[in-house]
Amino acid sequence: MAAPLTATADTTDGSCYVNGLSERLRCGSITVAENPAKPDGRKIAVHYVVIPAIKNLAPQEALLGIAGGPGQSAIENAAGFTRMLHKVRQHRDILLIDQRGTGLSNPLTCEGEDLLSMLAQDESAVDMAAETRQCQQQLQARADITQYGSEQALTDFEAVRQHLGYKKLHIYGVSYGTRMAQLYMRHYPQAIASVTLDGVVPMQQSVLTIGSAIARAQDLLLSDCEQDPMCGARYPTLRQELQTLTAQLQRHPVMEKVQHPVTGATALLTLTRDKLQSTLRMALYSPAMRALVPFTIHQAYRKNYQPLLGLLSLQSGSLDLAMGMHAAVVCGEDWPRLTPQQRQASAQSVIGKAMLQGLDEICPVWQIPPAPKAFAEPIASDIPTLLLSGEKDPATPPAWAELAMVKLSHAKHLVSPYATHNVAAQSCAGDLIATLVESGSVAHIDGKCLQKDVRRSFYLNASTVEAIPEDAR
Repeated sequence: MAAPLTATADTTDGSCYVNGLSERLRCGSITVAENPAKPDGRKIAVHYVVIPAIKNLAPQEALLGIAGGPGQSAIENAAGFTRMLHKVRQHRDILLIDQRGTGLSNPLTCEGEDLLSMLAQDESAVDMAAETRQCQQQLQARADITQYGSEQALTDFEAVRQHLGYKKLHIYGVSYGTRMAQLYMRHYPQAIASVTLDGVVPMQQSVLTIGSAIARAQDLLLSDCEQDPMCGARYPTLRQELQTLTAQLQRHPVMEKVQHPVTGATALLTLTRDKLQSTLRMALYSPAMRALVPFTIHQAYRKNYQPLLGLLSLQSGSLDLAMGMHAAVVCGEDWPRLTPQQRQASAQSVIGKAMLQGLDEICPVWQIPPAPKAFAEPIASDIPTLLLSGEKDPATPPAWAELAMVKLSHAKHLVSPYATHNVAAQSCAGDLIATLVESGSVAHIDGKCLQKDVRRSFYLNASTVEAIPEDAR
């Protein structure tokens, strides 16, 4: 059953600009009770932006774009949503809401590390519980962290829809946003016309079981290099080099002076096994950075760490997660339901094991009440639903989408063989989403365009994808 809405008459509407877009947009906020059970308690403002349709043929409808993370701001990513959904926008508004705890909606952010600190830090020496307590102290004066889970935020989304007067929403959720989309299907089905789930997190799946997905994606990359004539010839022992490098760093982390990848100044690098694997893992999300991974591994094996520093600098600040909101979701909805078998399986991956160890330290500090068991039940719905997966996704593999479909009676799952995470940003999927929105059915959606080979060639040296003479290597 849907939770009661907590919007008040205290709303604001106006116009604004957002990063990456040159046009003036409609923007505003609604005021809601932080705790829906305490309507007279603390209030927070939930902000939204409407990117207007080019020619609005359906003024009572909009497409709601939901960001991932958990902890990302939808409004800060407005330019990306506009690019992905430009065909939908021809006839319908695009609605973006900063989920409570993110962006402009009482962001639960704590002081983060700069790149210089990241380079020098030995992760094994960090007292994560102490850092979490410090973050908690920063936030507790202005937020009850227990009220920033997915279902609390869902009531805000519905309140925004009602405030703006849309009778129906088409929903596009990416990564964690697919969980929010599924919850919308469960609690407010009457408000939804269609749903697209891109990089699917099924309700039955804890996001903390991604260790096997990471290992799968890394193995796919190594296999792609081995099967590529130029990459295979350039890096014939890449798999062994990575294994050797990982084992060496596990025994003895590297500490040496390097050039800061942005400023060029001298900086201290502490390269641990976990830092190596984390950097490589994040590179697997982007086709452009994925193309650099073989070169980066090979150079690090040869004790040249500058390419690895380059990847680190590209990743620094790229997610911009609101860590308090992230913890409210993960520690309440994912961490408590891990089974001993899932923990054992996740520990087989370097990153999976590190994630579990970290959450075992920080979640007891946050003390987020666990979501009820019914939260993890699959969504049963006949709403037209398109599910998109990238074959090379390091977070949400195609098998997860199949799991989400078990009780969806009007659904279609399409896999892009060359995409990583966020298929709509890397392929023709935006066209398919527009077809779904216009037709209200998945029956005639043809995913052949997803088969287009859009792979990036692997870098064979620091600046090009071309072969270089043997003596110059």
